[in-house]
Amino acid sequence: MLSLLTFLPLVGAVVVVLAPRSSARWIALTTSLLTFVVSLIALLRFDPSAAGYQFVESLPWVPQYGITYKLGVDGISLWLVLLTTFIFPVALWFSGESIHHRERAYYALMLLMETATLGVFLALDLFLFYVFWEFALVPMYFIIGVWGGERRLYAAVKFFLYTMVGSVLMLVAILVLGIGAGTFDLEAIAQRNAAFRSDVWLFAAFALAFAIKVPIFPFHTWLPDAHVEAPTPGSVILASVLLKMGSYGLIRYNLGLFPEASAWAAPVLVAFGVIGILYGALVAFAQNDAKKLIAYSSVSHMGFIVLGIFALNAIGVQGALLQMVNHGLSTGGLFLAIGMLYERRHTRDMRQFGGVWARMPLFGTLTLLLVLASVGLPTLNGFVGEFTILQGAFLRDPLAAGFGALGMVLSAAYLLTFFQKVFLGESRDPANVHLRDLNWREVASVAPLIVLCFVIGVYAAPFFGAMDASVAALLQSMNVARAW
Repeated sequence: MLSLLTFLPLVGAVVVVLAPRSSARWIALTTSLLTFVVSLIALLRFDPSAAGYQFVESLPWVPQYGITYKLGVDGISLWLVLLTTFIFPVALWFSGESIHHRERAYYALMLLMETATLGVFLALDLFLFYVFWEFALVPMYFIIGVWGGERRLYAAVKFFLYTMVGSVLMLVAILVLGIGAGTFDLEAIAQRNAAFRSDVWLFAAFALAFAIKVPIFPFHTWLPDAHVEAPTPGSVILASVLLKMGSYGLIRYNLGLFPEASAWAAPVLVAFGVIGILYGALVAFAQNDAKKLIAYSSVSHMGFIVLGIFALNAIGVQGALLQMVNHGLSTGGLFLAIGMLYERRHTRDMRQFGGVWARMPLFGTLTLLLVLASVGLPTLNGFVGEFTILQGAFLRDPLAAGFGALGMVLSAAYLLTFFQKVFLGESRDPANVHLRDLNWREVASVAPLIVLCFVIGVYAAPFFGAMDASVAALLQSMNVARAW
């Protein structure tokens, strides 16, 4: 089932390339929806009481070097897989509003990227993980570079080079682990390599690759450029899925393979998480470009996730996992909203708007709900994730939790200011008079995200329940390794 889940988009990409241009979007959308259905079947069959990997598929790939084709899912990766299969159909549906040239190439690249990101979350072999990790760069590079804005080539090259720097170091660390253990099997390495549990250099090699992808301050500078220049669906996928590859890697590989080094480095990572929260919020507040504001908002919100991970307790890690999903929904929705406005006015300068809610009441209402979800209003998803992270952080470092709470206040300041400038007051440009409200296709793009924001905000227990056993097993293995 996991192979079908992973490679169904790849098959769809081949069909898209061979099909007529007029049908490329519908083939891509159908393929992505079928992938989502497969992921729902996996969710229904998933046993939340089991701590280990489920639906495991393992076949020898390059046996003479200990490389296997091995896939599996547990409570740590489950919701990220569901987030991926949910977000891609949304992005592909909205692509019809913003992608009007080279459609076949675009939709094929989007499906290739879905296969790569699913592979990252499901791979249980370090070599296979690295193949998927690197492969995910290529489609996004072209999506930014071909369908992006005026400075698209600069942004695409910067995105590629930043990520490659960390990936090369991670490759060296993977080779050291695989050769030392005689296998690249993740489970086998985690059980055998006691000698590497406290290896700071190997920990750092993995952490740097993931820190760039998250991105953690000060490795964040590629993100605003990539978001601003990417087409709207590309920004949605970048914020909702690709950034989560980094935070997932910190949990799966840094905590799972280097528990002693993780405990040693936790204060430093907590500090960088807090700095990211405050820095991202303050810089976001100073922006006039709405898309760049949401990009720096991502830096701030991903800082919360890092804070939760390196709280190194169950409530912090579970809060971080849930917040990965929350961020994907609310921030992805905000990028969609900005894209809808850009398609009408061809500007993202907040100084050119004002009074939009009076002319687009449905759009204003939906955007306000997404803003409140990002702010962390109770009954919406952001509150559950951030409150849980702060609770875990407080158990480890009350001062860090206090700064995190200040970050929530700052997020309310810059996001409500964004809403006030764009939607309230008097119009600052005569062109705004002719704005039309959302059509049904645009409502269908953003409405599912808002529904899930409410579902998680009101009843998050099933989401936490699926994580409990796997997170507890991870932290227990860390405690045993550190005692050893």
